[in-house]
Amino acid sequence: MHSFERELSVTIQDLELSLSRFGVIQWTSFLLNPRRLRGSDFLMRWSQGVWSEHRLIQAVNKLPDFFAIPYGPSSTAPTNDVRAFELYFERLDEAGLGHIKRPDILVFNKSDKEYVDKFLNSIGGVEELPFIKEEALQGLIQRSIVAVESENSLWVSKKMPDYGKELRPQKRLGGKLGLRKAAVLPTVIVKEEDRSPLLEWQTKNNKKIHIWHVFFDQAYGLALDRLEELLTQGLIEPTIQTFQAPGGATTKKALYKIYYHYAYLLGQALDAPELLPAVIEDKNGHILPYVTFSGGSLFLDKEAISLLKALGANER
Repeated sequence: MHSFERELSVTIQDLELSLSRFGVIQWTSFLLNPRRLRGSDFLMRWSQGVWSEHRLIQAVNKLPDFFAIPYGPSSTAPTNDVRAFELYFERLDEAGLGHIKRPDILVFNKSDKEYVDKFLNSIGGVEELPFIKEEALQGLIQRSIVAVESENSLWVSKKMPDYGKELRPQKRLGGKLGLRKAAVLPTVIVKEEDRSPLLEWQTKNNKKIHIWHVFFDQAYGLALDRLEELLTQGLIEPTIQTFQAPGGATTKKALYKIYYHYAYLLGQALDAPELLPAVIEDKNGHILPYVTFSGGSLFLDKEAISLLKALGANER
């Protein structure tokens, strides 16, 4: 699968949930120079991912002692033009680097900002990071205090039906604590296809990775090491879901949904994002309307700030 299509893949379940009220989508043959997007859901997914990653970076940059930069391809790619976004991933594939998995964000002590700024200027800007092999980026990586994999969900987490329910012994988990299989509650999501590459990156670079999952009203965090502990203990089982790419191809993939009970509260939203109308017109005059995400603010929780301070102290 082309890296552009992999980046914008969404689950069939999500499409059914978010688009069922609209009935039949009439844009299934929409042509976007040259790939076919199966409706506005994929463009909305692009906007949603960009918004959530920027929200996390802005939240860290509000802190007096830390700052963050985009690092992975999806975070450094163009943000205001889906065609430019696609061409960016085409360039990545042509460079033979499209298959490489990197965390989305790097977080640093504020005391290292001058070094990081000079480093980025020397390579032509942050958008060039994905096109440089990591052997040449060790100076930057080793200055970071933690790497972040960004995930997001179109939910107000506190209104999810099973939010606030206590974990109880579950037969399918051998009596271990959990919730019913169909429970709807905030989770931190990690795809199996990302798990091994992220573990490899963490070991190779000797830098801890945390997964930060953004909802509309708050966000949760989970250390990658904690995920491994939960899997080893049999507390989390894989979920098999069907993903659909912009080109229409479907694949079944395993992912892990970690109950928020096992995660730490990353932050709270004080301002909700705006959902704004947008439109794309292709070279043949076809029109595709979609929704973009804009604004909103996230403030990191005391627990998350304490975690960053502990990680930052270890790097001094």
